[in-house]
Amino acid sequence: MNRRRFLQTSGLGCAAIALTKFPAFSAELADQKKRVGLIGSGWYGKVDLLRLIQVAPVEVVSLCDVDKRMLAEAADIVAERQLSKKKPRTYGDYREMLKEKDLDVVLIATPDHWHALPMIAAAQAGADIYVQKPIGVDVVECQAMVAAARKHGRVVQVGTQRRSTPHLFEARELIQEGRLGRIGLVETYCYGRRGIANPPDQPPPETLDYEMWTGPAPMRPFNPGIHPRSWRNYMEYGNGTIGDMGIHMVDLVRWMMDLGWPKWISSTGGNYFHKEGKPNIPDMQNATFDYGDLQVTWQHRHFGANPDPKYWWGANFYGEKATLKASVFMFDYIPLDGGTPIHREWNDPKAKYPVDSDKYPEDKTEKGIEYHVAPAIREHMKDLLQCTASRSRPRADIAQGSTSTSMCVLANLSLQLKRTLTWDEAKGRVMGDDDANQLLARRYRAPWRHPTPDAA
Repeated sequence: MNRRRFLQTSGLGCAAIALTKFPAFSAELADQKKRVGLIGSGWYGKVDLLRLIQVAPVEVVSLCDVDKRMLAEAADIVAERQLSKKKPRTYGDYREMLKEKDLDVVLIATPDHWHALPMIAAAQAGADIYVQKPIGVDVVECQAMVAAARKHGRVVQVGTQRRSTPHLFEARELIQEGRLGRIGLVETYCYGRRGIANPPDQPPPETLDYEMWTGPAPMRPFNPGIHPRSWRNYMEYGNGTIGDMGIHMVDLVRWMMDLGWPKWISSTGGNYFHKEGKPNIPDMQNATFDYGDLQVTWQHRHFGANPDPKYWWGANFYGEKATLKASVFMFDYIPLDGGTPIHREWNDPKAKYPVDSDKYPEDKTEKGIEYHVAPAIREHMKDLLQCTASRSRPRADIAQGSTSTSMCVLANLSLQLKRTLTWDEAKGRVMGDDDANQLLARRYRAPWRHPTPDAA
């Protein structure tokens, strides 16, 4: 793929619209009274769903969660916020919810190990889908999810909402217009301290179906360091920090530069400073995605100082004419020839693409919301809905999510195997490495069966 194509020829999503308007109910969306279901009603499930309610008159008819407390709380919030004021039906098993086959759109915001099976089932049930990143926990899951979307003709948007972030659209234009010149290196990173967590094991709360929560993942004794939200610290349920935070930045770089698959992937790291705790994800990791004439790197470190306190999570693009530092909060364009630098905050009134936060005062008091991310999620939801009408592929199509997710998974496999991996995009396999290919699909816990592209 030519990563230097101009913005007007790629990356704008199915409708190819700019971000200059943020009406609560646009003309294109005003008649989209779609029936919506949510699988995973915890933190980001509610954040995503409530942004969808803000941009179109959808009817949320079904909620599913294995935690009855979370489920009841979400049902009350949705009844308060949606136009009809009706309380959704509630389910503890996504299969029962999808049996109804009465949903136009399904949102999936479960822990990562529970993304693939519900997404494929939702596609088989005839729904369009919004699935959180990373789309799966292994490469074959990702391949099966893409196959299901294509086989059943479903529109699938992935929650890599950097592709819909207003100030990052402006940053992307700087790259696409050649303002950085040739780019040889992009550093992506996340620096955040982590303490040593060692919560005691205990029986799961009565409101939680822990057997169903674990699903296809290995069964571990329950402890409060797993649910809610802290499951991200365990490799059984995800892919560590690179699979959680890294995919956002890897996907950001691919979107900004129109990148496909790298030629080689390598990674080193491990859990060096937090061995006494129960979490088992690497506390430090370096990865390189080598494109031949470009290297994209990832580094996370959960100890020590941040190289730049303003940019604790982001991407630095190094070009022959300028440097661009970009994050979810801001960007800085720094020319090397004495030209005029550009600094943009996420809500900068001088921005080319302004945010819509002032139109949604409820955001300021919503529990758990990332206020600075809400405009991007709304734009991501609009893109999804516009694509469901046109039957086109959205900005963060499932195939794009598959590539970005799989790159992070393969980095972990490189770390595990202690060698560089060469990816064969046409065959969907690692070239000349049987051991690596054996690890492309995790073993599922019975009775759950791992999906495959052929069976999707």
